[in-house]
Amino acid sequence: MVNVNLDWREAVPHPDDRVEYELWTNSNDECGVKCDMLMEFVKDFKVSKQCKSQCINHGRYCAPDPEQDFSSGYEGKDVVLENLRQLCVFKVANETKKPWVWWDYVTDFQIRCPMKEKKYNKECAEGVIKSLGLDLKKIEKCMGDSNADSDNPVLKEEQDAQIGKGSRGDVTILPTLVVNNRQYRGKLEKGSVLKAICAGFEETTEPAVCLSGEVETNECLDNNGGCWQDKTSNITACKDTFRGRVCECPLVNGVRFKGDGYSSCTASGPGRCKINNGGCWHETRNGITFSACMDNEEGKCTCPPGFKGDGLKSCKDIDECKERKACQCPECSCKNTWGSYDCTCSGDLLYIRDHDTCISKRATEVKSAWAAVWVILIGLAIAGGGGYLVYKYRLRSYMDSEIRAIMAQYMPLDSQNEVPNHVSDDRA
Repeated sequence: MVNVNLDWREAVPHPDDRVEYELWTNSNDECGVKCDMLMEFVKDFKVSKQCKSQCINHGRYCAPDPEQDFSSGYEGKDVVLENLRQLCVFKVANETKKPWVWWDYVTDFQIRCPMKEKKYNKECAEGVIKSLGLDLKKIEKCMGDSNADSDNPVLKEEQDAQIGKGSRGDVTILPTLVVNNRQYRGKLEKGSVLKAICAGFEETTEPAVCLSGEVETNECLDNNGGCWQDKTSNITACKDTFRGRVCECPLVNGVRFKGDGYSSCTASGPGRCKINNGGCWHETRNGITFSACMDNEEGKCTCPPGFKGDGLKSCKDIDECKERKACQCPECSCKNTWGSYDCTCSGDLLYIRDHDTCISKRATEVKSAWAAVWVILIGLAIAGGGGYLVYKYRLRSYMDSEIRAIMAQYMPLDSQNEVPNHVSDDRA
């Protein structure tokens, strides 16, 4: 006698993604023991009510019975339908640019439609949807026909996403959190989950919630994080991030600071002088302010005229009198001032700064008077010349007309067809 055992440890190949089977039989029930065995098999292997109650779309999408009791309570397909509804709420909320409404729906549904109060149903769900102002018809259209013998596009897409690709892994436990295509493995608690999400942002791009004291420690509060700082203008290169801090020269009121961020940051470009004078030297005395800041693209600090120095830390007054740079004429008397000088002349002389010389005030007055006279004379000459030209033009025009009139009496002109006869009657 030979006993044969079938080994099912190896996978049975199939042509598509579904496991399909065929049963070939007949209706003859009078064939002895074998027919009796066949009838028992058909009775035991037929599709049960329990299997139908847990699935939609002809068994394509199923969920376990919530109470683990097939005879009472809610069925698995109720859970599948509500999951499908929540997916469609998410889709419609995104289409209306209000993705946060999904969170409102899920929260309100859990409060208003619990299974324990027998409210976990379509009517209660639709009441929540209407209260949130969502389009119920769009959601129903998205859900489709749960009795159709075909794939549901929304659930099919969800199934495909559930299958892990690469290092992501399959989603086998619910709930599961995925951040940047990586499954989160940690405590399902608000603070822990928020930290996992914040870790997905690049440094300096995190939203404000990721930089709150409940989530991370602000390293910039301790010795400014070791970064550059201008305490006078309250400007710092330290930027707090979720992972720590970075030292990066800032952008303040449209003015870009340049440097390594650790030991130096210098304002550059237009407008830089408005922020701490661009880091250049400046000083005010007796209401007069001088600055070495030049508001240009170069961003250099240059001592103003009348001063000398590096322009950064110091600019010292130049003594023009002592260094003989001005007020050197024989009649000049020089007195140095902060940032400039005063030069006076002896007697009635007047100092001309542009030429660094002294001239007589009287000569200046005479010169000015003669200048006025010349202006008047030139004006009269221009007016006389213009009047003379007008006179000559009018005189010539008058003479031309008289000559033509006289000649017209004795000979025909081209400009007239008939010449009137001016001969006296006694000569006719």
